[in-house]
Amino acid sequence: MPCLNAAACLPRAVASVTAQTRHDWELIIADDGSSDATPALARERAAADPRIRVLAAPETSPRGAAAARNRGIAVARGRYLAFLDADDEWLPEKLARQLGWMQAEGLALTYTGFWRVHATGRREVRVPARVDRQRLLRGNVIGVLTAICDRDQLGPMAMPLLPLRQDYAFWLDLLKRTEAAHGLQVPLAIYHVTPGSLSANRWRASAATWRMYREHAGLGPLPAAWYLASHVIRRLIRG
Repeated sequence: MPCLNAAACLPRAVASVTAQTRHDWELIIADDGSSDATPALARERAAADPRIRVLAAPETSPRGAAAARNRGIAVARGRYLAFLDADDEWLPEKLARQLGWMQAEGLALTYTGFWRVHATGRREVRVPARVDRQRLLRGNVIGVLTAICDRDQLGPMAMPLLPLRQDYAFWLDLLKRTEAAHGLQVPLAIYHVTPGSLSANRWRASAATWRMYREHAGLGPLPAAWYLASHVIRRLIRG
């Protein structure tokens, strides 16, 4: 759980983890240089539950969500990695349902549906049952708050240090190691749309997707333009 000045929402996110019906988890809260009460709140939660650990920021200047997540990945002790930003939530049965399914089917990378909540209401984001790398290039269907990775099958991993689209680049990297990612078509998390956030600005997000295609995925200009057009059209249809 990366966090930066998240005092207003961190308690809600942490509570959604402690409320899980499956109890064999550890929560690593990686602070990214918060200047508000976030570090104190994180330490307070860790003092109340030994399954919670807090990583203090290595310096005062924020380095971004990818760097914070990577610090968590580096010290995580479990076989499975899951991600939750400090302004989002998991539903109580998320780990039990998703991990039980992964273990029963031997799946390496999975994701689920989720609820997208904004100021005027909420809607369910539905996901496909399966996506390979070629399909994922046409548009990201893996919400970072829903993904779980099996490190025994996928090996060592770290998110690319990009300001935006680092999770999208990460899934594309992992899909070089496994045939496909599999989706549980049930909403098991809640994504809170924050006005003014980096990802809420669609023009900036589209520009970041273009750079990720060209500089990280190594696509030529024509394939990158085709995939970006597909990505934008999908977002417009989804609304």
